[in-house]
Amino acid sequence: MRFHELCEKQVINIADCCCLGNVVDLDIDECCGKICALIVAKPGRFCNFFAPGCEHLIPWCNVVRIGCDIILVDICLEEKKRG
Repeated sequence: MRFHELCEKQVINIADCCCLGNVVDLDIDECCGKICALIVAKPGRFCNFFAPGCEHLIPWCNVVRIGCDIILVDICLEEKKRG
């Protein structure tokens, strides 16, 4: 799967069935080349340097399934507020 294909998918939290937004970036470990987290823009917002807090950081271990049109994640509300 290519990065642009990930960006086209909506990220849904299965804990509360809430749409978190779309993938805008990845956090990758430089040493081993593994994906550490998905960076997801909140719906209806344009993330940039002047809008802090407009994105969620979803740890890769919380990704449940990547489907053809959505990405299912399982995060608790406390993690979502911090990220």
